[in-house]
Amino acid sequence: MIKVLPQLIITQFKLFFREPGVVFWSFGFPVLMAWVLGIAFANKGESLRIIALVPSQFQAATDFPEWLYEKTGNSEAQAQTDSSLFWKIQNRAGKQAHFRFRMMTMDQAVLALKRGQITLWIEIKPDSGMIYRFDPQNSESRLTYLLLDAAFQKPEALEQKTEVLPITAVGSRFIDFLVPGLMAMSIMNACLWGIGWNLVELRIKKLLRRMVATPLNKSIFLLSHLLNRMMLAAAELLFLYVFVYFYFDITIQGSLVALLLVFVSGHTAFSGIAILISSRVQNTQSGNGLINAVSMPMMIFSGIFFSYHNFPDWVIPYVEVFPLTLLANSLRGIITEGIGLAEVIGPATSLFGIGAVCFALGLKLYRWH
Repeated sequence: MIKVLPQLIITQFKLFFREPGVVFWSFGFPVLMAWVLGIAFANKGESLRIIALVPSQFQAATDFPEWLYEKTGNSEAQAQTDSSLFWKIQNRAGKQAHFRFRMMTMDQAVLALKRGQITLWIEIKPDSGMIYRFDPQNSESRLTYLLLDAAFQKPEALEQKTEVLPITAVGSRFIDFLVPGLMAMSIMNACLWGIGWNLVELRIKKLLRRMVATPLNKSIFLLSHLLNRMMLAAAELLFLYVFVYFYFDITIQGSLVALLLVFVSGHTAFSGIAILISSRVQNTQSGNGLINAVSMPMMIFSGIFFSYHNFPDWVIPYVEVFPLTLLANSLRGIITEGIGLAEVIGPATSLFGIGAVCFALGLKLYRWH
């Protein structure tokens, strides 16, 4: 009996390495995700932070304070070109923090903070110095404030008083940024795992083959999974909203019709993606790997837990077309900015298009046995 044990172990190894897909999702995918996460977070101290300057006596949109020109080393002509100034500071560990200063009005700064485009803003007062405005609950904003305050306290920096005024208004807090992102992620996970994974399990258990033997239309069968999960996802989001409404005082500022349209379009997009993912998968390892390969990059890059504007400028145009980015931005606009139906027509149409294309491809490629 003991002599059989090594042979059984070797047999299991042969079965494992006979499936290239399983080998990739077991060995290659974790390395790939470690590389992506390392790029995203390892150099967090060197990421670009965008700071808004809200002027009092400065009237022009590009009229930066003179001391800021000296600190950044930018010329006034450069500022006139892109309405921003770049600045680098170096800490004791030798790492550099990169800042971009932009002149904004108060309304523009509030809107940019809600959208995660800036980490904080600074009010420039001629008599009272600088006033930092940010949410203390946001760790990224606190770190930015500490870096800036330490730099401005250097002997060569401008001698002036500083003051911190925490932002506590509903809609401008970090929790107001986070909750719509969590709602978008909940819709994505409900579809990818609730639809995609269930269909993979049905194939593995040979139940799909039985469904094909019936006169049931295949598209109707897949559509039933979509509608079932949509109702469950709606209940999940309602439960989450009731909690944040009473605990964090978060209210929906925009149109409920727009919110319904965005929810249905987002669910359609990720349901189509889930059906496409599950169309050819033959085992749980590949199914788990494919779902993670789709969901993980979007959770990192789409601005769910932190703003994607922290990434390099060349990455942002690609990130903004991710389905999760379209969904999260639309939900944030409705919940925190109060936008209406007209503003979400474009993103909703794109999400419906993604879902329709993926559903059609998945139905065409689907393996029912």
